[in-house]
Parts: sequence; structure tokens; C-alpha cells
Amino acid sequence: MVDVTPSEDSTDRETESLSYEQARDELVRVVTELEQGGVTLEQSIALWERGEALARRCEEWLIGAKQRLDAARAAAED
Repeated sequence: MVDVTPSEDSTDRETESLSYEQARDELVRVVTELEQGGVTLEQSIALWERGEALARRCEEWLIGAKQRLDAARAAAED
């Protein structure tokens, strides 16, 4: 089972240092575990919160990458 924490704030703090690939891979594990079932409601909620934090981290990376590409394109046009 994926190690989860009960608080969304602490979960977000824990994801801040993850690379995109680490966050994505853990998110896949969380989703797989949720799909398999067999966990308590409390565990499901904790997994869901962890998954949300991981998805936000992935989105942060993707937004940052898009901004860098946009900046590189703008610089190339100048």
C-alpha cells in the first residue's frame, strides 16, 4: 500500500520536492490501489487526498514547462 498522510497541507508539502516523473509514478500507484479496492473508507480518503496533491504537483511541472517553452519561442522570435 502507498504510504499516505491524513492532512492535505502536509501532503502538498511532501510533494513539493518530487520531480514530475516521481509524482506521476506515485499517482499511478495511488490510482491503481484505489481501483483495486480492499481498503477502508479512511484509507481511501487518504489515498484520494494524496492523489490530488500528486496531480497538483504534476500540473505545476507541466505549467512550468509550458512557460519555459513559451519564453523560448518568444526569445527565438525576437
